[in-house]
Order: sequence, then structure tokens, then C-alpha cells
Amino acid sequence: MFKSNLSSICSLFLISSFAAASPLDVKVKTIDGRKTTLGATKPKIVLIVNTASKCGFTRQYEGLQALHKKYGKKGLLIAGFPCNQFGGQEPGTEADIKDFCKTNYDVTFPMFSKIEVNGEKRHPLYEALAGKTSPHAGDIGWNFEKFLINADGKIIARFNSGVEPTSADVTEKIERLVK
Repeated sequence: MFKSNLSSICSLFLISSFAAASPLDVKVKTIDGRKTTLGATKPKIVLIVNTASKCGFTRQYEGLQALHKKYGKKGLLIAGFPCNQFGGQEPGTEADIKDFCKTNYDVTFPMFSKIEVNGEKRHPLYEALAGKTSPHAGDIGWNFEKFLINADGKIIARFNSGVEPTSADVTEKIERLVK
């Protein structure tokens, strides 16, 4: 009996160890190099975006900043993750990226360290968002793809690059979640 119970406990431990991590619990690094998680500030919702400074969609920083201004105090966290995997459109250092975002778009929402969102070096955050066990599995198609996450870490929606941050599709979902 002891051996059977021990075996069951070990099996449960192994299964829970390999369960998909909540995107809110994955360790990330701010653009200034500080380690944290997206859940550290207890947001009601998070909009995660892979960004780039030299992309046709870069102007979406304006819409992301507008969402931050409108819903930030209501519990929305915008999280920008620079990525250089699509056409080399984010070649700069973290300092370059931070300066670009502030100077050109007056970005005040949190930006994070440059990461990879696809391939063998895919960051664990994007493995949780788009990996095989995600309800929205599949490679990231381009810069400025967006994921909306609720306070429990559940992925509510995935928006492709062509969906503007201030579109009705995005804002209606945000408004339902911040209430």
C-alpha cells in the first residue's frame, strides 16, 4: 500500500511539473534587466505584444499607448516584448528600443527584454502562449501579434498583426474583462 501511494504521489508530481505554465507566472526580464513576472502587479488583464521598431506595424505603439492610458488604471497591463525574428526589424539594444519607444511614441507601458517568439530558442512565455499545449497554438506570424490574458492566466484571445490595438474586437474584450 505504501509503495502504491508513493507511486501515485510521484506520478501526480511529475504531471503537475510538466503542466503548461500560466503566462502570468513565467519569469521575464524588463527592458532595464529586472526579473519579474507579468502577474507580479496583479493585473485584471494583460495584452502581450511582440514588437519591433522598424516594422510596417510599428505605428501600433500609438494604439497600445492609448489603451494603456484608457484602461491602465482599470487593471489592464500592456506588455511589449521586442523581437528581431521577423525581417531583422528590431536590431537595436534594449537601451535603443527604450529610447525609440519613448521618443517616437511616448510609451509609458512596460517594455521587456528582447526575446524570440518562435523556434528552438522560443521564450517560455511564448511557449505558454503559442506552444503545443496552448488553446491558441501556432507560430507567431509577424511583429505586433497580440494575446489577451485574464487575471487567472487564461488566454482569452489571440489577434494577428493586422488587428489594430484600438479596434472594436480588442476593446470590447478588454471592456468586458475590466468590469
